[in-house]
Amino acid sequence: MTRLFNEPSAFADEMIEGFAAASARWVTAVPGGVVRSTRAAEDTVALVIGGGSGHYPAFGGLVGPGIAHGAAMGNLFASPSTQQVYSIAKTADQGKGVLLCYGNYAGDVLNFTEAQERLKAEGHDVRTVLGTDDIWSAPIDRVEDRRGIAGMLALFKIAGAAAERGDSLDDVERLATHVMSRTRTFGVAFGGCTFPGADGPLFTVPEGRMAVGLGIHGEPGIDEVDMPTADGLAELFVSRLLDEVPEGIDVDGARIVPILNGLGSVKYEELFVLYRAVDRLLTERGLVVVEPDVGEMCTSLDMAGCSLSLLWLDDELEELWTAPADTPAYRKGSVAAQEHVDVVVEGVVEEDIPEASDASKAVAQTIGTSFVEIANAIDGAADELGRLDAVAGDGDHGIGMRRGVHAGRDAALAAIEGGAGAETTLRRAAEAWGDRAGGTSGVIWATILRSVAGALGDTADISRTEVSAGVDAARDAVASFGKAKVGDKTMIDAIVPFADELRERIAAGDSLVDAWSHAAGVAEEAAQETAALKATLGRAKSHGDKSIGTPDPGAVSFALICTTIADVLAQDIEEDGK
Repeated sequence: MTRLFNEPSAFADEMIEGFAAASARWVTAVPGGVVRSTRAAEDTVALVIGGGSGHYPAFGGLVGPGIAHGAAMGNLFASPSTQQVYSIAKTADQGKGVLLCYGNYAGDVLNFTEAQERLKAEGHDVRTVLGTDDIWSAPIDRVEDRRGIAGMLALFKIAGAAAERGDSLDDVERLATHVMSRTRTFGVAFGGCTFPGADGPLFTVPEGRMAVGLGIHGEPGIDEVDMPTADGLAELFVSRLLDEVPEGIDVDGARIVPILNGLGSVKYEELFVLYRAVDRLLTERGLVVVEPDVGEMCTSLDMAGCSLSLLWLDDELEELWTAPADTPAYRKGSVAAQEHVDVVVEGVVEEDIPEASDASKAVAQTIGTSFVEIANAIDGAADELGRLDAVAGDGDHGIGMRRGVHAGRDAALAAIEGGAGAETTLRRAAEAWGDRAGGTSGVIWATILRSVAGALGDTADISRTEVSAGVDAARDAVASFGKAKVGDKTMIDAIVPFADELRERIAAGDSLVDAWSHAAGVAEEAAQETAALKATLGRAKSHGDKSIGTPDPGAVSFALICTTIADVLAQDIEEDGK
């Protein structure tokens, strides 16, 4: 269990603050994570890595000469927000371009991609190479669907070393793609991890059993087997990984890097017992082991488990793997001294609040009241949302929703205090929600709020038609960037029927309060009906069968927000005496 914390929702922020204070030799904290506190004599390509917190030394612990130039660090097990990635990448860019490397998870892909597009629009040359090393998350013919786990260390190390020696962005990108095509990882767990303040772990493994094919976000394993001995686990690891030798490699005499990774609670002594057998088995199969790593490379809070990664070398990859590195958590060889620098971060300039009509300001007041009530509702449901998410995912949905809605509420109330209309109020809330929540839900709710804002405006009278048009725009935007459709067991399963019902009711002449109330009921029913579906997208897709019988947490939280707004609208009507 996780024992040392203050306010659980502040755990990641306080962890980053403490890490940066302890690691000032290497890093400086900036909005969104950390960047190097040193700079080489010559400018280079900037490698920016990132993901959720809870995986130390990934990701901040790998920032320093020889590896990364910056790490975007999200909330526990949640991707960093678009703004966080943008902030880190823009600060790290030395004018030679930026390579973004991160795990292939839905929230990370959405947020890093949006940040990349924003940076490219400003003239930065930004590329992406995803971590896809987990052999259990998808078959080899769908390698693009695989998630990134501890084998991403090889990706970060090779790309970082290439950047350090002065390679162009084209070459750093090429080598990053090459190393990922030659890296395979297989992980197991003996027990789940526990969020700070949670009553229990995200999943449990029966005594004497072992979960097979787990991820690094507290997800349960894809399969379960009897607990082997250390030698038995080594045989399982090696035999399964050697079933996937990269194309064109002759095993006999091949040079290989084993990376044996502890996930949080397995002691180094245990890992060494396990590695003893791994090394023997690889050597017996004619492989030449080169500079192996044994220890914690990518953890999952206090999860009891481990993984084995194999990196298949060629001459160029070997040169880069053995190159020096000096970071808070990973050091190799001797790195030339670098100059400490004062990191300059461009501040966010908040725009003035535009003029708004009295009618739009009145709608903004209702929006503000809705945010207050939504925050209260999410606070009350956060634990249950986390429980639903933990069945086949990583259990962070409740935490992310709380962080997002609280930030959105505070931004909305501040905008209203400044005289904002409906559009500006929602836009300010959208930016705050997306930035604070991160993850998939953060970017989705930021998109929803921005879409509705665009239909309302700040100066025009707002009728039920504009509200319905805004909800339709939100539905289309979420479906477009997330690529989800009804039946995939996502928030879309609640958004689509809600938007359709609202539009039909309003077209039939219903008042906004009646139409919204009916549509909210439809959304709530649709959310509960997702329990019968199998997850096919997002992190839960690897555990799709386990999700059957449990409603999708994103759909449930969407319906909860809709019903809460319905209550606010009804109260407004009652107070107006209408």
